[in-house]
Amino acid sequence: MSTGPLSALVAHAVRTVGEHAVLVEVADTATAHAVVAWVRESGMACVDVVPAARTVLLDGVADTAAAMIRLRSLQPHDLPPAPAGEHDVVVLPVHYDGADLALVARTWGVDVDEVVTRHTSLTFVSDFCGFSPGFAYLSGMPSEWRVPRLSSPRTRVPAGSVALADTWCGVYPTPSPGGWLLLGHTDVEIFDVTRTDAPALLAPGTRVRFTAA
Repeated sequence: MSTGPLSALVAHAVRTVGEHAVLVEVADTATAHAVVAWVRESGMACVDVVPAARTVLLDGVADTAAAMIRLRSLQPHDLPPAPAGEHDVVVLPVHYDGADLALVARTWGVDVDEVVTRHTSLTFVSDFCGFSPGFAYLSGMPSEWRVPRLSSPRTRVPAGSVALADTWCGVYPTPSPGGWLLLGHTDVEIFDVTRTDAPALLAPGTRVRFTAA
């Protein structure tokens, strides 16, 4: 594992992954998104840039040695600021009829209406996608509102289900097993392979708000 100046500033390590990829470990998801934005704006030659909770993977890097030198020389003032404004917020109407709505209310010590009020008051950010194509892990819920997963996951969760687990919120793009607590569902298509420009509606970095349908 190689380290450099970046380790003291925005990352713990910069290292190669195979012959054509570089992995940057960072302190948090905000830094991961800043590094992604910097890579794209810098014109660094790579096929794809993939953020996760605390890493950024640069895949298809032609010259990994040169890329690592640039990443190690990265300074905090090089990173772009977080986006502001409302133009990039995706708003998802939700039918709050989920099977676990009452369980979430009991966990929070409130009534169901207050659960809806709290959920629709937040602005989430898609930190990364995983689990299934287009499934975005949405951060933004306060830690004191964290909820447990089901002790026994459901074998099938319908597409469009809006759910919580720990401090994450997610929308199931397709039917799949799942142990998150279901708040309701949206009719918006979250993942569509025919949408060639952006199959995943909630790509990393997208801000998301929910409204009662």
